[in-house]
Amino acid sequence: MPALLRGVSRSFYVSIRLLPAQLRQPVSVAYLLARATDTVVDTDKLPAEERSDRLDSLAEAIEGRIAASDFAASFLAAFEPLQADPQARDLILALPRCLRWLEQLAPADRQDVRAVLRHITYGQSIDIRRFPQGEPVMALQTAAQLNEYTYLVAGCVGEFWTELCYRHLPRFARLPKHEMRELGRGYGMGLQLVNILRDARADLDSGRCYFPADELAAAGLRPQDIAVEPERFALVWNRWQAQAQQGLASGMRYAVAVNSRRVRAASAMPALVGARTLALLRSAGPQRLQRTIKVPRHEVRSILARLAFTLAGRTPLQALFGRLQAEPGSR
Repeated sequence: MPALLRGVSRSFYVSIRLLPAQLRQPVSVAYLLARATDTVVDTDKLPAEERSDRLDSLAEAIEGRIAASDFAASFLAAFEPLQADPQARDLILALPRCLRWLEQLAPADRQDVRAVLRHITYGQSIDIRRFPQGEPVMALQTAAQLNEYTYLVAGCVGEFWTELCYRHLPRFARLPKHEMRELGRGYGMGLQLVNILRDARADLDSGRCYFPADELAAAGLRPQDIAVEPERFALVWNRWQAQAQQGLASGMRYAVAVNSRRVRAASAMPALVGARTLALLRSAGPQRLQRTIKVPRHEVRSILARLAFTLAGRTPLQALFGRLQAEPGSR
């Protein structure tokens, strides 16, 4: 499982490694299954209707309604040859093992993994319907649709993480469970917004625009205008950048409330990388729509080293988050 995780994740693999053993297995299984469903959605060599059907069959297998052996043969035959990325191909080939690992989890953990995947696959199925293949660039209509999407594919993950931690770790956090669930939900939604901001151009090239059409219209834009009028689009981009930043701040409040230093570091890592990503995007200005911007691996390693050096202490953690939000060159 570690090699498979390392191949399909960047910073989140680091978070998983930091977790104690009783949390590592259910989080790893949930992550791998979520990446597999995401791979189905992104296999644009297949028409939308077929991707939707395949996503539904994978969701049924995750729920245990289809035997893994019955599901695997037809699914692998359809999807494995279409994966140009070797890590995505390895993940699809590993799906039978992922489903077996799911069945081996403790009943309560298995139930939680299935519940979070239920949210995620529902959000992904909506995504396929909203952005049919071969159409011109289409946008979500309202902020409510964007908030719904970010909750379904990521906000629910913060709730899932919280449920697991309260089940397995005595004295998990300083805050009550309902507050941690709320912070975790906002954290996940903020992380998904970071992805949307970072991947805006790639999504446009694929015919998808997650920025609400009504907000674009208020700025005098259509989805297809975004790449050619980046200065005007900045009005919309800045609003959602601020909301993403607010979600990351919720993530830091979440992490600071965690008592275990290892779990605190694991909880904080995505917010730290997300803060650095937003700083790079802001610094790039209009060029963020012309080139891929990601936090380099050596910077991810540097963040991890700082966490280790400070033992994920609360005050150093908050100071690090503040520094990473700064523009590149000002650190």
